[in-house]
Amino acid sequence: MAGIYTHLVSGVLFPIHERLKRHSTVAVRDAMEKSQWSSPEQLQEFRIERLRKFLSDCKNRVPYYREAFSRLDFQPARIQSLQALQEIPFLTKKIIRDRSDALKSERAIGLSRFNTGGSSGEPLVFWIGRERVSHDVAAKWRATRWWDVDIGDPEIVVWGSPIELGGQDRIRAVRDKMLRTYLLPAFDMSESKLNGFIDQIIARRPKMLFGYPSVLWLIAQQAESSGKVLDNLGIKVAFVTSERLYDHQREKISSIFGCPVANGYGGRDAGFIAHQCPAGGMHITAEDIIVEIVDADGRVLPPGETGEVVVTHMATSDFPFIRYRTGDVAALDEKLCSCGRSLPLLKQIEGRTTDFLVAQDGTIMHGLALVYVVRDVEGIENFKIIQESQDLTRIQIEVNPRFQTSDRKVIAAGVKKRLGEKVEIKIEQLDKIPAEKSGKYRYVVSHVGQPSAHGCATTVPAS
Repeated sequence: MAGIYTHLVSGVLFPIHERLKRHSTVAVRDAMEKSQWSSPEQLQEFRIERLRKFLSDCKNRVPYYREAFSRLDFQPARIQSLQALQEIPFLTKKIIRDRSDALKSERAIGLSRFNTGGSSGEPLVFWIGRERVSHDVAAKWRATRWWDVDIGDPEIVVWGSPIELGGQDRIRAVRDKMLRTYLLPAFDMSESKLNGFIDQIIARRPKMLFGYPSVLWLIAQQAESSGKVLDNLGIKVAFVTSERLYDHQREKISSIFGCPVANGYGGRDAGFIAHQCPAGGMHITAEDIIVEIVDADGRVLPPGETGEVVVTHMATSDFPFIRYRTGDVAALDEKLCSCGRSLPLLKQIEGRTTDFLVAQDGTIMHGLALVYVVRDVEGIENFKIIQESQDLTRIQIEVNPRFQTSDRKVIAAGVKKRLGEKVEIKIEQLDKIPAEKSGKYRYVVSHVGQPSAHGCATTVPAS
């Protein structure tokens, strides 16, 4: 049972916080907690009606889709099934970059600028309004409560996004203190940092953890090797996201922290797509999101077949994501979960993964530490970072006309600052960076190997 303070935060303080921000989070979460128990037929009817209204709003208010629907003679009012989406062309990152202004609703107010952070390495800029934020927070909140924890329960977040790490101003610090959320920066994975993280976890006795699976796994490894006991702290669940969760990571995290591991899948752009329930199902946030799986030619695949994840987020037409190609790989499940929720399921998620890197002095850091260095260079279209050894790192780049010769020095200096001044940096300019055999891109690859708890390189099977 949640304590008195958690009830106060979840039932009073956080709702006031959201109301002051003019967010509808509480009402949306309440509706979602009811709709998840609808029959499959009721949920399908709700989604079709929601899609019809959403696309009508886009036609009336969003210049890009007004033009596209007119060209296609697409009439949202006539939609009778979710399959009607297939008449609409895909939305790509390139289109968002090229037509950003045309994708904004003419009635949108208070839009905030966002950009993707994570392993894709592409500096995609897009805009999100209050209603979209409300729905995404509500979806995460609902999923959190599936595990008998709530907003206001003590939480430790192990994260590496510059948005979270750079925005710890006074207001945010007060809010986090109220919510009992404590942030640990996930870039430097040295042994001393890991031990510090472990000490913080022991001291704060959180009810839940949230972070990258690779980082929580590394903390668990360090705790095990140093004889620190973490399975008696009362941690109820470890939420992981932003990377593929491997079986060996799940097993180690669960064993060391003494709690189940709940996988989550989503992004700033595509939204909170799916979250795992205690029965094991990866439930799609079906009230807001439609997921299609397509092959290399863009054909929609049936449940069970693996392909690219395409997302339509119906929460708002402020800056709509319609048939948005995520670049991730997954499959849908035709079965329903044993938990009784009618929300459709993802069967498997390949997702993007980001490797660790090992500096010359043995410091272990998250691959995102270098992703941000290269990603922020304006003239780079695409890249791949390959750590051949602790003494040599190659960086493959595709460039546009804005790329300057001096940018090479900027990249090399940023990488050396993190990996070591004596590391050799080779920058290779290519017309096209090849994908992996799987067809996906990996933006950080380390041949040094996955780090062990002591910071030495070891090889871990990719599940």
